Amino acid sequence: MTQAATFTDFGLSAPLLARLIELNYTTATPVQAATIPALLQGKDVLAGANTGSGKTAAFALPIIQHLSINTQRGTSKQNNVSCLVLVPTRELAKQVADSFQSYASHLNGLIKTVAVFGGVSINTQMLALRGGADVVVATPGRLLDLLSSNALKLNKVSHLVLDEADRMLSLGFTDELNQVLELMPKKKQTLLFSATFPEDVQVLASSLLTNPLEIQMQSADASTLVQRVFTVNRESKTALLAHLINENHWRQALIFVNAKNTCEHLAQKLAKRGINAEVFHGDKAQGARNRVLEAFKSSEIDVLIATDIASRGIDIEKLPVVINFDLPRSPADYMHRIGRSGRAGEVGLAISLLCHDDYHHFSVIEKKNKIRLEREQVAGFEADDEMPLSAQIVKPMAKPAGTGKKKRKNLPPVNVDIWSTKPD
Repeated sequence: MTQAATFTDFGLSAPLLARLIELNYTTATPVQAATIPALLQGKDVLAGANTGSGKTAAFALPIIQHLSINTQRGTSKQNNVSCLVLVPTRELAKQVADSFQSYASHLNGLIKTVAVFGGVSINTQMLALRGGADVVVATPGRLLDLLSSNALKLNKVSHLVLDEADRMLSLGFTDELNQVLELMPKKKQTLLFSATFPEDVQVLASSLLTNPLEIQMQSADASTLVQRVFTVNRESKTALLAHLINENHWRQALIFVNAKNTCEHLAQKLAKRGINAEVFHGDKAQGARNRVLEAFKSSEIDVLIATDIASRGIDIEKLPVVINFDLPRSPADYMHRIGRSGRAGEVGLAISLLCHDDYHHFSVIEKKNKIRLEREQVAGFEADDEMPLSAQIVKPMAKPAGTGKKKRKNLPPVNVDIWSTKPD
């Protein structure tokens, strides 16, 4: 059996190794063992790895080592940036920047790291960027705002990291990425990390990377993450969710839904069943999102209901369970959601609740992700063999052309609130 690599095997500097000892980092994860030596040698890297696999340390440690050798203390950087890390969400930007600062803590301030993202004052970020920065972790939109204000320059970037590249492209950041890439030198070390590799990510990688080391480790590890599927009638879905939470006494449960208003409605439904849940979505101010997330991480909150903004960038050690109350629209997002649990070798559980109109879509998710899961039922919450009539949307029969009254224009749409019509 091959012995697992340790961080002392990589030739990292003494300050970095001292910090890793404090963090109880001993054995490198597979993605770290494959990536760190290549990055220290200056190679480009194209990596596919599960969330929670340790990829932030895999790229941050060698970059910090390079920058610590080439950065001179006390010199003016004139708004220049040495390393740019692009990420899709505010939460991931903060998390990655915090990791850089933590790993470099024994370098006595030699490495300046700044996180920039939307939802907060741009003026504070402009002040932080005065004199330049060694590492900037940014979301593409806010980065372009800062570039238009001449708050930073990218013409001397030596390291570029695209983290969660598939997510950035799926969120529509293609044009922003292209604008940013045009401002950087062609000669630089480039790292692209992605959990999935659709065609647009492959095109981006081929245009950016030069003879990259390719690392593929993004398949789910069945030994650490258990996936289960429960079928249930739609009108019993909330009741089943409450039953599972109460029966299993989960201290932390992350529940995914597809819409902001569903977060609020579901929290109200659970409250009626004695379960206090907080919500996490894009309409909440950044400060409120940070407070909720920190409370959830510290187990002050047992249940967090979130939209897909939480499927990336939330790193919670030993999160016991993730529940898909609504299925994600994208099969790739299914893997990102369930990857919040079972991270870095810890045992985790991912549950999906399927009602009849979810069956086909979940089969598509299984096919795309090359998995097949047994459909289970919970006693007392069994799904009917056929969709109940109460859950079916019956469309009125169309009238023959030319009959009936003439259709009136500008009538307001009829809104059906499924939450108010269901007995749960």
